[in-house]
Amino acid sequence: MIRKFVLLFAILVMFAGQVLASDAVIEQLRLKVPESQVQTWLDAEKQTWQPWLEQQDGFLGRDIAWDPAHEEGQLLIHWATRDQWKAINPDDVDMVQRQFDSVVNAALGRSASAESPFPLVLEGELLPLRLPG
Repeated sequence: MIRKFVLLFAILVMFAGQVLASDAVIEQLRLKVPESQVQTWLDAEKQTWQPWLEQQDGFLGRDIAWDPAHEEGQLLIHWATRDQWKAINPDDVDMVQRQFDSVVNAALGRSASAESPFPLVLEGELLPLRLPG
């Protein structure tokens, strides 16, 4: 973790004020998603998270990818500003997560109260950078 911070800091210093592309921030999430459940995951994302995200101030869009080598889904959620992203009520996020889990559990024939079928592997934030030149 410290090595990543030092590397990011070095990049920022090297390019001074020209590095940051804007005030934008990218929320990064990685989830454990078995190959046999990728479509279930995508369907649940479309039914729950996508409509909710589209109603949030500062939401710019998102990229969704799947890593077959690690059987992980990755979401890169683009926000206009970090303040807009962090202003979202955590209770609202928890509510949508419960809806998502319920949709997935139903699709998988599991109890609605079962734990999250796609556990979080990583949660972080990225700063978009501008290439020099």
